[in-house]
Amino acid sequence: MKKVWHIFKQFRFTNWFYLSVFGLIVFFILAFVFPVLYNIIFLALILLIFLACIDVVLLFKHLHPVNINRQAKYTRLSNGDVNELALHSVNYYSFNIKLSIVDELPIQFQMRDFKIETTLAPAEQKKFSYQIRPLQRGEYHFGKINAFICSPLRLIERHYKIEHPYMMPCYPSFIKLRQYELMAISNRLSELGVKKIRRIGHSTEFEQIKEYVTGDDIRTINWKATARKNQLMINHFRDERAQQVYCLVDMGRIMKMPFEGLTLLDYSINASLVLGHVAWIKQDKPGLIGFSNKINCVVNADRKGNQLLRLQETLYNAKTNYDESNYDVLLSYIRTKITQRSLLLLFTNFETINGLRRQLKYLRKMATQHLVVIIFFENTELKDLLKEKPQNTFQIYEQTIAQKFDYEKRQITRELQQYGIISVYTSPQQLTVNTLNKYLEIKTRGMI
Repeated sequence: MKKVWHIFKQFRFTNWFYLSVFGLIVFFILAFVFPVLYNIIFLALILLIFLACIDVVLLFKHLHPVNINRQAKYTRLSNGDVNELALHSVNYYSFNIKLSIVDELPIQFQMRDFKIETTLAPAEQKKFSYQIRPLQRGEYHFGKINAFICSPLRLIERHYKIEHPYMMPCYPSFIKLRQYELMAISNRLSELGVKKIRRIGHSTEFEQIKEYVTGDDIRTINWKATARKNQLMINHFRDERAQQVYCLVDMGRIMKMPFEGLTLLDYSINASLVLGHVAWIKQDKPGLIGFSNKINCVVNADRKGNQLLRLQETLYNAKTNYDESNYDVLLSYIRTKITQRSLLLLFTNFETINGLRRQLKYLRKMATQHLVVIIFFENTELKDLLKEKPQNTFQIYEQTIAQKFDYEKRQITRELQQYGIISVYTSPQQLTVNTLNKYLEIKTRGMI
């Protein structure tokens, strides 16, 4: 009885079966007009029932007819990036089957039409790749894998469910992190849009004495070493290392604004992770402070082996609480906890000049002890609106307001420059590249 109930739950009629039944009904109606057709149609009905029974036997003779499992390149998802997953299927039948696979994707994707259709020969294995792009950090729960199987008769369909619960955590963009890591190690960051900055002067951190080569700065000649070696020797300097680089991430209400599916907070988190990783490669000490109306999370600047893992785990759980950001709390924490002069990269957003001026006194006090870089966002939707040609009075009004907001954004940059505060005004999509550009520029110019 249990086996019959098991078959009944997986039993489905196909469209071909319903079309066949509909055709027989039509011919039975015609048989009232042409009685000679009745016996032929009745035999066709018997044949249909017989073939359907054979189809049931073929499909349900195996307890586990197919095997389908998920495969992923990584054990976690990368937020904001295209992640590749795959379904690996195996046919255990002794005949060809038509297979439709419906994977129950996590609720965050809101995908109701995901379906893979294929045919499998006996004992054949196939791998089907598909791509997903998560836009939220957190846990992504995959559900069952639904397999709809048809034999060559195509009258009955078996709905076979594979219990394969699967959870993948979604972390800040580690795919871009590895991309930038390889480029930073090989000094090829310019290929990703990170510009090489002309060095102004040189660092004072001594590295070694080496032989003079044509083109070296003659001002660095070491005359004592030259006298001993009887050939020109120069002092070689390098970029200063072990400097503290803190990413200050605003987790207040303003950072919940979305652009292309990702919030400004997620863009900032992705950029902070990449910047921290590159800073670690460059022998600096990356750190993190997340704040809103209070200090939400802290990773002290360090060069321990697990520092990057600590940054990832902290940023993975970072969320906005929709409160107004309190810069007074941030300033108090920095004054008491960060005693060494450091590079502070503040990821925030100011929509109006008045919004900046409310916080300017705190930013100026930070800048007296540390090198502060304010990173805020360009409203790309306003840019698109300004490019359109107005067709009526209402659109002219909209563009006038948009021009006012755009002007205020640029005025914010000039206001910060007046007080010696460095700023980066960037679109969300170019945030990581522009932030790295500024960091490398500061490093090569020895501004910290």
